[in-house]
Amino acid sequence: MGLSIGLVGLPNVGKSTTFNALTKAQNAQSENYPFCTIEPNKAVVPVPDFRLNELAKIVNPERIQYSTIDFVDIAGLVKGASRGEGLGNKFLSNIRETEVILHIVRCFEDPNVVHVEGSIDPIRDVEIIEDELLFADLDTLQKRVDSLKKKAKGNDKNAKAQLAIAEELLEHIADGNPVSTYKNRDDDAFLAINRDLRLLTSKEIIYGANVDEDGLAEDNDFVKSLKEYAKSRDYEVIKLCAKVEEEMVDFEDDEKQEMLEDLGVKESGLEQIIHKGFDKLGLQSYFTAGVKEVRAWTIKKGTTAPKAASVIHNDFEKGFIRAEVISYDDFIKYGGEAGAKEAGKSRLEGKEYIVQDGDIMHFRFNV
Repeated sequence: MGLSIGLVGLPNVGKSTTFNALTKAQNAQSENYPFCTIEPNKAVVPVPDFRLNELAKIVNPERIQYSTIDFVDIAGLVKGASRGEGLGNKFLSNIRETEVILHIVRCFEDPNVVHVEGSIDPIRDVEIIEDELLFADLDTLQKRVDSLKKKAKGNDKNAKAQLAIAEELLEHIADGNPVSTYKNRDDDAFLAINRDLRLLTSKEIIYGANVDEDGLAEDNDFVKSLKEYAKSRDYEVIKLCAKVEEEMVDFEDDEKQEMLEDLGVKESGLEQIIHKGFDKLGLQSYFTAGVKEVRAWTIKKGTTAPKAASVIHNDFEKGFIRAEVISYDDFIKYGGEAGAKEAGKSRLEGKEYIVQDGDIMHFRFNV
């Protein structure tokens, strides 16, 4: 299972610079990801996790395989994109398959970087983009309503059930409300509709406040207003400096950490984006550790051992017998698998076991 984040924003807000930093981050890690390829609008980057490096110090594997995250970039939207302004909103289809939308918002002043609206106003910018997302959903859903009406006339029971929900949802969106606030999101008909349409305003949204270097250590007024707005909508805000992120891509870990400390921050913007995305989607990682590789596997929180095993290979779930499990802390504390077993910290778990974040696992199966 991967995590996919779509980047949106107005032109000249730092979206492309952020994406370029992500793309370069992928290039820097390509040695560990031979299956990763760059498409014009996509970057596949490793998920930072210090625990893998600590495991590798003990196991000394041939390679380390991090989890990965997909970032999908679209052309900058402008007011009226739904009516064909700028490049229109045809590129929004590129992020329908993503799980989270990262909305890059300009929160810095620079006379050398022209703002498409002529001034810096984060709330106005957010509302422009979110209106365009609403208009795109409105158009998509209207087409589905028209289709369902035709099927309902033919006494299609499923179509009739979906039509009632679709028309109610259409009215909800037309009133300027995102799909995420629709009251009947647990209804089977709604779930079926959204599974097909992947409505944009149903997705989790994270605001990326793009600041200058001075704005990293202390929130400027633009960031404060954005955070207040986000709080009213129960959205998250991540603060980053796209220019700094791009500069740090080729840095060694110690150089990057030194620069972040000089700027007064603990974690890079890209790392915040990834970690916040994981949290939003309820994801976690378990590990496999051997001489060939130390590897992270991404699963949903609450996943059982057999289902977690299927992430490696479907046969592991079909023939699941037991899972040998050592917690990350115990693995580190006792110097590896042998030490953990000797200390009685290795255990066998069955089909009902709920995998915990950081578990080191070895699956027994028979096919």
